[in-house]
Amino acid sequence: MTAAAKTDTRALIVIDVQTGFCPGGNLAVPGGDEIVPGINALMVDFDHVILTQDWHPAGHSSFASSHPGRAPYDVIDMPYGAQVLWPDHCIQGTRDAAFYPDLHTDRARAVIRKGFNPAVDSYSAFFENDHETPTGLEGLLRALNISDLTLVGLATDFCVNFSALDAAQLGFDVAVREDLSRAIDLDGSLAAARTAMKKAGVALVD
Repeated sequence: MTAAAKTDTRALIVIDVQTGFCPGGNLAVPGGDEIVPGINALMVDFDHVILTQDWHPAGHSSFASSHPGRAPYDVIDMPYGAQVLWPDHCIQGTRDAAFYPDLHTDRARAVIRKGFNPAVDSYSAFFENDHETPTGLEGLLRALNISDLTLVGLATDFCVNFSALDAAQLGFDVAVREDLSRAIDLDGSLAAARTAMKKAGVALVD
């Protein structure tokens, strides 16, 4: 197999590098902005770069403000399972939802928006949190004959983790660049995510 053909089977998936998840955003991930230069540099090594974007309507069911008496980071039961309640963040059309200004978005062949169903949150780039409703990313990757995925972005223990687990379950070869990802780490969520990813066969690399 030639180097060019091998390159064609790979994609870089950049998860939720948005203003809202960087310092000053409504759901800031510590050090979220620090990974942007490295992600930009990595993009040039891939023929296929795909971005994901949290894109919530106002009053989304995953917001603590939508549940009287609840606070951010409480966990409630939703019809599709346990749901962490978040501060209002990445609301459609707001600066908080925009990609971080320094991210090189011109390298992206596609943007996958998620979390726009007001009744269901969406961590994974592949499925909403009901684990049934697809985002369309798998179909795009299959159409491009992509088999190897490298994931970077925010946050390691939530959207990167869920995306990596779903990608592995779908049969892709998956690596997560931990040096180009950052975590929220709620009550040990980072350690749990790393354990789950390793068990699923996801390569955790720097």
